[in-house]
Amino acid sequence: MIAQTIQLALAPVFMLVAIGNIMNILSTRLGRIVDRSRVLQGRHVETEGMEHDEVVREIRLIDRRISLIGKAIRLLVGAGLCVGLVVTLLFVEEFATLNMQFVVGGVFLLAIGLIMWALMLFLRETREATEALRIPETYLELERKL
Repeated sequence: MIAQTIQLALAPVFMLVAIGNIMNILSTRLGRIVDRSRVLQGRHVETEGMEHDEVVREIRLIDRRISLIGKAIRLLVGAGLCVGLVVTLLFVEEFATLNMQFVVGGVFLLAIGLIMWALMLFLRETREATEALRIPETYLELERKL
């Protein structure tokens, strides 16, 4: 029976690996965003007029992106804790000979929901980043045949 419990616990452990990989991606993006924000904060005091307005617009965008990534990371941490709780409950259920299927299933579904929510925030963050990085049409020279 303990071997079967270990087998059941393997699937949630793979989820932990996936959560860790997503968190790695998010923290890398966060690091790049923070680096960019530091550059912009330095330019903030040095600029005036339209250039200053552009700096402020980008700082605001970066602030939103930092917030989205921060929320996504917190949700993934919550999901990871839920997955750990699922594994723990599987073993408690086995050792104490309790029927905790509904609790285990509920916590597992909560973990999936948190992961999905975090991925939606990640999608929003990447969409905002993509929209901000659009190349102006003047640089594309679309009127020219190449």
